[in-house]
Amino acid sequence: MATLLILEPIFETDFEDCSYGFRPGRSAHQALEEIRGHIKAGYQAVYDADLKGYFDSIPHDKLLACVRMRVVDRSVLKLIRMWLQSPVVEPGGEGKPGKWNRPRKGTPQGKVISPLLSNLYLHWFDKLFYRADGPAHWAGAKLVRYADDFVILARHQGSRLRGWIESRLEAWLGLEINREKTRVVNLKEQGESLDFLGFTFRYYEDLQGRGWRYLNVSPSAKALKKEREKLHELTDHRQCFQPIPQLIQRLNRHLTGWKNYFDFGYPRVAFGAINSYVRDRLRQHLRRRSQRPFRPPEGVSFYEQIQRFGLVRL
Repeated sequence: MATLLILEPIFETDFEDCSYGFRPGRSAHQALEEIRGHIKAGYQAVYDADLKGYFDSIPHDKLLACVRMRVVDRSVLKLIRMWLQSPVVEPGGEGKPGKWNRPRKGTPQGKVISPLLSNLYLHWFDKLFYRADGPAHWAGAKLVRYADDFVILARHQGSRLRGWIESRLEAWLGLEINREKTRVVNLKEQGESLDFLGFTFRYYEDLQGRGWRYLNVSPSAKALKKEREKLHELTDHRQCFQPIPQLIQRLNRHLTGWKNYFDFGYPRVAFGAINSYVRDRLRQHLRRRSQRPFRPPEGVSFYEQIQRFGLVRL
């Protein structure tokens, strides 16, 4: 942490404005807002990139070269090298001794400096992108990046732009693009959508039938599925030991955190679906808590009783 506090301000002066992940004073919502602004401005051809195992595939020699461009203290460079090359022990089976090796790629998991180092490596992709001879000038493209998740928006995605992106990432930086998940999306086409940081960007036709199209930003189907799985876990049969007030408090804490992140764009429909799901799950949970199922007072429905318990409503 002490090393991070010293190095972060140094590299912050170099980072491009298109980078939002793991940076002080920047957030995912700011990245989403910039993407929404670019799409509304007509940059609706999107290269949606996915890097395969980014944090485990950063070459150490190239990463340290990036650090040396701004840090000359040999003791600090040696310390970072030791962190990168710290042995990884894999336990052996059936009483056999574990195996260990020194990784030559990747940033160490759990280290507080790892987000900064991983951000620093892709910073050079940002820098080339916005250089005078980069696609920000000759293609008029826009780059928005959050850690290893990034999109490149343009009015047209040609072979020259895609070739530039892939050659810089794979041949120059030594990373691997996940071809199965990487795709080019044209939001001008009917039904096309872009998923980024748990949100879906999609154009819809005007409900009044006037031929207008509006951009909708809402929680993605994948994010809603993941949230339902978490709520199912919080209300399954293994939670019957918890007193009801404690269970409600735990649910409220989780729902409030989820709402704080996904309260962007137009989440009303998604919030309504989550409200219905958590009420149904809680009703099922209360009915199977013991040999004598919970029953609300006379004249009070289950849903009214759940609200009396103080369950948060999104």
